[in-house]
Amino acid sequence: MWNKEEKEKAYELLLLQQDELIKDEKNWLATLANASALLNMTLPDTVFAGFYLFDGNELILGPFQGNVSCTRIQLGKGVCGESADKNQTMIVGNVKEHKNYISCDSAALSEIVVPMVKEGHLVGVLDIDSKEVNSYDQTDQKYLEDYCRQLLSVFSN
Repeated sequence: MWNKEEKEKAYELLLLQQDELIKDEKNWLATLANASALLNMTLPDTVFAGFYLFDGNELILGPFQGNVSCTRIQLGKGVCGESADKNQTMIVGNVKEHKNYISCDSAALSEIVVPMVKEGHLVGVLDIDSKEVNSYDQTDQKYLEDYCRQLLSVFSN
């Protein structure tokens, strides 16, 4: 596990790498595919790093790296649906203790979900799961919210 300084340095590098990847690429699918790969390569103990995209009704599995996952999630259901519905980042230290958790992968023990909203409209969520409990904190939240803001630049209105 990283200390705070190591984690911040890793995220600063992640943001720089992501900025280079999206600089000339404006296709959202290609961008999210590379974004999930970059997260999976960078963050230790990750079992899932990916996106659920909002189709106007529910969240649908988008580009991801990791284990097989749920394909559709209703708003308000599970950590992803709850994050999207409340429009707030959610950190769950131990998914086994979270009442609204949907188990898509038994290897996942902690989770962070960041809603992706552009001009007041839900685009989707970034979902990252770890094989360790308590993997995520406010540092992760800050940098992953910045990461999502970068990614939203490739989505047209």
